[in-house]
Amino acid sequence: MDQILGNIDLLIQFPIVNLKIIIDGVMIGALFALAAYGLALVWGVMNVKNLAQGDFVIAGGYVAWWMTQKGIHPLLGVPAAFIIMWGIGWIIYKLVISRVIERDLFTSLLATFGLAIMMAQILNLMFGSDTQSIDLGYETLHFADGLIDIPISKLIGVCMALSLAAGVIIFMKRSRMGQAIRATAQDARAARVLGIDTEKVYAFTFSLNSAICGAAGAIIVMAWVIQPFYGITYSIRAFVIVTAAGLGNLPGVIAAGLGIGAAEQYGSHIFGIGYQQAIAVLLLLLVLVVRLLIQRRKRQVLQ
Repeated sequence: MDQILGNIDLLIQFPIVNLKIIIDGVMIGALFALAAYGLALVWGVMNVKNLAQGDFVIAGGYVAWWMTQKGIHPLLGVPAAFIIMWGIGWIIYKLVISRVIERDLFTSLLATFGLAIMMAQILNLMFGSDTQSIDLGYETLHFADGLIDIPISKLIGVCMALSLAAGVIIFMKRSRMGQAIRATAQDARAARVLGIDTEKVYAFTFSLNSAICGAAGAIIVMAWVIQPFYGITYSIRAFVIVTAAGLGNLPGVIAAGLGIGAAEQYGSHIFGIGYQQAIAVLLLLLVLVVRLLIQRRKRQVLQ
């Protein structure tokens, strides 16, 4: 308890520390939001709750890490992970996801949970259980007499994440496939009547989600670390963000992603790094409770 109080007192006495925590939270939160947006797409369009979301992120990270081991520049690993994970997502859709779209919620959860376990074990067999990262060799920027440090590798990662998010937004708003995805999300039956091939839309949406996660993982491995069994932590964060923001609410997804990133950084500073994952679980429970209370209040008003 004395250690916790001491950490809180540090935040009060040195406000600049809060700025450092917020900056770190925004950096990692941007990547959380990117993965969560992919989950929101799959959830909103196909009504599939993908429990393997985080494992797609980790798989993309290993694609970039493996390419670096072969002598390819790390930054090229991001588009490579996007393309390779697109293909893997399409295969998984054809083999697994297409069979559970019309099934009940339990079936889709069970299928994607099994998929998460299988992907983690495959990555463990292929690359081992050690944590991996990519050293870009870039310097670290220092501000406020060294109290704030921003690694250039993390700054590049955030810029790439924002660029990818902007590209996805433009695609969804201006392309015919993007319009078809939005129409299918609103009413799949009406979309079919209007001549939209919803099966093609479903396959494209899941592949796009896989590609987005792959790119996010490739960025994460350049700034942080990955490990075959870290996928569950990113899945939980994605569910927290989507549940808090709601489906189709991109500004809400971004805000929630940045918020959970900052909350985790504050939690790790106050309680210790070992509690960082517990904070994500606690936030998920809190969001679910708040959602339940809001729904009950709406039912009472209707009555």
